[in-house]
Amino acid sequence: MTKLKLGPLADDRPVKMTVELPAAVHRDLAAYAAALADETGGDAMSPEKLVSPMLAKFMASDRGFSRRRGAAKD
Repeated sequence: MTKLKLGPLADDRPVKMTVELPAAVHRDLAAYAAALADETGGDAMSPEKLVSPMLAKFMASDRGFSRRRGAAKD
């Protein structure tokens, strides 16, 4: 089985946001949550809890964003 990009998620203090997602994206998030629970041996979590770590992982892997962010800090 292929490893998922996300591993166990840290419990962190959230900032509340409201977003609208297409139903297909929500279904995929629910399926991903189930796959993550199977892979990590943990309990399934709500799909909403996956959005933040997925966005963080995406931004961390975006080289163009990393370069721009690094340039903005200088």
